[in-house]
Amino acid sequence: MPTLLLRLAAPLQSWGANSKFEIRTTEKMPTKSGVVGMLAAALGLGRDADLSALNALKFGVRADREGEDITDFHMAHSEKSSYVTYRHYLSDAVFLAGMEGEESFLRELETALQNPRFPLFLGRRSCPPTLPLVVGIRGTPLETTLSKEAPLGEKHENMLRVQMETDDPAAGLMKDMPMSFDPGRRIYGYRRVKEFFVECIQNETEHDAMGELG
Repeated sequence: MPTLLLRLAAPLQSWGANSKFEIRTTEKMPTKSGVVGMLAAALGLGRDADLSALNALKFGVRADREGEDITDFHMAHSEKSSYVTYRHYLSDAVFLAGMEGEESFLRELETALQNPRFPLFLGRRSCPPTLPLVVGIRGTPLETTLSKEAPLGEKHENMLRVQMETDDPAAGLMKDMPMSFDPGRRIYGYRRVKEFFVECIQNETEHDAMGELG
């Protein structure tokens, strides 16, 4: 099946999976719930919408630049007390995300992302993505595409971390499959995820400092 590729980059992004209350952490890679939420916003779906078609897409992500974990804090006030909340973000990170599925649905998503019905953000409303967001559709499966696609930008890691869904029963579990975004009953399920690294092949060219003087 083909794969839709997205460039997830911004000054700040935050991908929470298990954090609640005063300390809101971020995962080191984008979560499926966060990306599905962005796709749902692009399509104009309500918070009570059926997410089964989006969840059925096979999801994976590659870290071309992992970024730096930074922490911000906010003072929250009530009638009787005040307390500090902490929010973690990834600064200056760049990810290549892929969704594998039927080409007709991927084309619909590509069009929606280029003409979104609702604002798009990378994990939190304070984190709008930089452009371009859509890389394009490739005719290869997810794992092959994430392994072979050229790195995004000039600054990237030499070994690129990849996380993607798998049917391997020995793989780890992540609780970031969104079953409902309804504020009154947010529900998330588990999915199996494997992690591996792919080598970034850089084309080296010889620099001739005197070449322009010829």
